[in-house]
Amino acid sequence: MLSLTLTGLNLKNPLLLAAGVMGTTGGSLKRIADNGAGAVITKSLGIEPKTGHANPSMVEVDCGYLNAMGLPNPSYKNFQQEIDIARDSGIPVIASIFGGCALDFSQIAGALDADAFELNVSCPHAHGFGAEIGTDPNLVEDITIAVKTATDKPVWVKLTPNVTDIKSIGLAAQRGGADAVVAINTVRGMAIDIESGYPVLGNRFGGLSGRAIKPVAIKCVYDLYDALDIPVIGAGGISDWKDAVEFIMAGALAVEIGSAVGNNINVFKDISKGMETFLAKKEWTLDEVCGMAHKI
Repeated sequence: MLSLTLTGLNLKNPLLLAAGVMGTTGGSLKRIADNGAGAVITKSLGIEPKTGHANPSMVEVDCGYLNAMGLPNPSYKNFQQEIDIARDSGIPVIASIFGGCALDFSQIAGALDADAFELNVSCPHAHGFGAEIGTDPNLVEDITIAVKTATDKPVWVKLTPNVTDIKSIGLAAQRGGADAVVAINTVRGMAIDIESGYPVLGNRFGGLSGRAIKPVAIKCVYDLYDALDIPVIGAGGISDWKDAVEFIMAGALAVEIGSAVGNNINVFKDISKGMETFLAKKEWTLDEVCGMAHKI
């Protein structure tokens, strides 16, 4: 009932592990696969090893999580074996990759063997990377073209909500040949300890995830569905099956789940079961639900 084809990948359900959560080892990715995900996405990988920002790099706030990890990773050169372990699970493994220019992205995509690539042009707190690139439509288009030239695997572009018009960035990715866009990455945010007056995060500011950003993400998915001809993958605050259905009604073909995994490792099985029950009760198919909010 929930199976689908997404940019040529066969998925048992539309529920994907978002980049940055449980994605640092093949074993942790495989654990999420065994717990019901339709596909898994690695932590973002760059050209060289990176330690990331100083701690505290992730804190829970009233409405979600603030993080400023700073893209820590062992570099793509030391990660192929982890992807291979994760692929033993039998579900697609997508490599999230980042760089400072088109050449960086194409070098990584040309060297790694994954089932698809997700281009991180949206991390809000890493100088020279992420959203500092992903807010420029010309750069997003050039990077997408470079990666599409370097690999024959599907290429997804993960978009930042920290822009005036996310549709212009999505259209740039589409012009570059992207097979799908992902909306959204975290929303730029900050917290301050009132006892000391110091910012809570080591990097001072970071990205907000969790339920607080769901309405922002829903609006972005809705707008992109109208503007683009390629699939939209939703992300941002999905905690239960109702959230997933809402994203799909807004126009998402699939959804990524991140923060909710921290409280419930079985969230993928729970959401799958809830969606199946809902669709059966309504006598709707997944195809009928996708974009439903645009037809009413």
